[in-house]
Amino acid sequence: MRRRRPAPPPPLPQRDGVDPVRVRLPAGGSWATVRDHLVQRLSAKPGVVDGMFAAGLIVGADGRAVPADTPYEPGLFLWFHRELPAEVPVPFPLEVVHRDEHIVVVDKPHFLATTPRGSHVAQTALARLRRELGIPELGAAHRLDRLTAGLVLFTVRPGERGAYQTLFRDRRVHKEYEAVAPYDPGLDLPRTVRSRIVKERGELAAREVEGEPNALTLVELTEHRADGPGRYRLVPGTGQTHQLRVHMSALGVPILGDPLYPEVTAPVPAGDFRRPLQLLARVLEFTDPVTGVEHRFTSRRELAAWSSYEEWAAGQ
Repeated sequence: MRRRRPAPPPPLPQRDGVDPVRVRLPAGGSWATVRDHLVQRLSAKPGVVDGMFAAGLIVGADGRAVPADTPYEPGLFLWFHRELPAEVPVPFPLEVVHRDEHIVVVDKPHFLATTPRGSHVAQTALARLRRELGIPELGAAHRLDRLTAGLVLFTVRPGERGAYQTLFRDRRVHKEYEAVAPYDPGLDLPRTVRSRIVKERGELAAREVEGEPNALTLVELTEHRADGPGRYRLVPGTGQTHQLRVHMSALGVPILGDPLYPEVTAPVPAGDFRRPLQLLARVLEFTDPVTGVEHRFTSRRELAAWSSYEEWAAGQ
């Protein structure tokens, strides 16, 4: 079997901590030129792509501008920088919990995406850390939802990234979350919730369906206030999308500030950082696959609805 040609190193530098886009021209197709393919692939107006070619913004592996009329060649690599969307800065700091020559662990705030995606590109934890720490090769070992705060692991050396990603894939990382949600004295806890969760492409919310369980969460009530919410410890045994949020909602105690469960609510305006989702990745524990060191990290953040429920509820 013919081996796929590895991608050459990017000929363009990062911009604002964001890597250039890499495109590999696929086999097959009836495009006459590189320009014809990009017009279709990028779903952009022809004038936009033509303008990029005219400005020399699309380059090959040697860093030289590729002419628009270059004949189509399957397997050819191209690079360019995407036009960064206008983003409202997330006005909360990223706290570095641990840093060594292999990894960086940070305590991510609510509202900050882990990696560039969709309309969140430069205002992401990865891009900000690359800029602030001066580590352009920094990569994410896993992701934490944009609305969830807490611990995230990044890798310093690209060649070691796979070893750390494998820890998460093989569930060899112990993770504990904390959530603030309504208190229900009739809810029998602790318990392990098992269900089958599916997340369809294009749908905002995941849902539970009949079938073999693929999601498992241990739910414990750690304390509660007589006239207020409860504080919960959540230990996921699996990593389905929105798993903790789905399971808490299914128990009748949806996490405070959740815009998707039990019902999808209207999106808040950009820059509205009030009433964050009350979910925190509190503990990250694993054996370092490179050094063999036993790591246990704990977030120092406090969930606002627990420390001051009235202020959180008022959106202050």
